[in-house]
Amino acid sequence: MEEHKIGPVSINLTNGGEQILVPQALLPHLTRAAIFLVLTINPGQEHRAAVRSFCNELAGLLRAVGFRDLQGRLSCVMAFGSDAWDRLFGSPRPKELHPFQELRGQHHAVSTPGDILFHIRSARMDMCFELATQILSKLGNAVSAVDEVHGFTYFDDRDLIGFVDGTENPVAQAAIDAAIIGEEDAAFAGGSYVIVQKYLHDLDRWNALPIEAQERIIGRRKLSDIELDDAVKPSSAHNALTTIIEDGKQLEIVRDNMSFGDVGRGEFGTYFIGYARSPRRIEQMLVNMFVGRPPGNYDRLLDYSRAVTGTLFFVPTATFLDNVAASDTVSPPVNPPAEESGSEAASKPQLTDGSLGIGSLKGDPQHE
Repeated sequence: MEEHKIGPVSINLTNGGEQILVPQALLPHLTRAAIFLVLTINPGQEHRAAVRSFCNELAGLLRAVGFRDLQGRLSCVMAFGSDAWDRLFGSPRPKELHPFQELRGQHHAVSTPGDILFHIRSARMDMCFELATQILSKLGNAVSAVDEVHGFTYFDDRDLIGFVDGTENPVAQAAIDAAIIGEEDAAFAGGSYVIVQKYLHDLDRWNALPIEAQERIIGRRKLSDIELDDAVKPSSAHNALTTIIEDGKQLEIVRDNMSFGDVGRGEFGTYFIGYARSPRRIEQMLVNMFVGRPPGNYDRLLDYSRAVTGTLFFVPTATFLDNVAASDTVSPPVNPPAEESGSEAASKPQLTDGSLGIGSLKGDPQHE
């Protein structure tokens, strides 16, 4: 995959001035190892203050560990869940930040806890491990780890099910356009949204399938990675359902999935991580997969691969993190996600039409 560094983002301020923002290093670059660390913040003002204080320490910690081997290309993204944002930073809040929306169709996309995500990448697992260790040491008892996955690149960028993963990832400017927020939310320009899910594969059942059946489920040839012709590719193929087209234009996201496993426990999986300038892109893909397009025409890969986590986070800029102070007063959010009462939730229609209740994606700036 081509590496493309994100340059500083310039936004115009209402007073006629200009502010330069530096995004975090969220675009994928070729690394052999990653650690995905999901944390919750423990109750107490002192713990919130500790997390806020850590925000502007991350860059220095990353430099210190990364300098030990510059060829290791160590990087780290820090992101925050909806509830954590309100508790840590209050108002303003990113326009589209909300809890991950659970889906129930033929299969279940679960929603699981997560206040902070650290996405750590390097050419060396020991560097990922060292940074993760230092992060948790700094945060101490302010946080609790709820999920930790050590990912690795499997041969020629293949998933453990044997297919190449991430073939159609956008690169260069297209990746920036797909993942980085612009003028549509100027207060958070240079940021991004990220959704993570941990999938466990039933490899015994999958490997019992004929290769041709596997290819029809994925929509690609297993050996060559060539996409199946539309004349033979089922409408339920994984790559068909995860392609979102509106007004003749494809809405892209940036994936940096990794394989993981525990041979002794018989656990084999893929850690999905997708960055986008609007979470609606990824959410619509998940509706197509779990509910179906049309409903019932779901992703048959889910018959062999089960989602056991699901969380949505917002990735602020590095500039934002550098400017966070532990003692700042947190203003209540102006427009927090609406809380539904029991009667409202009971009367809300179920998502049987394949939507998340998000309507058209035409509000996405890539459609303007």
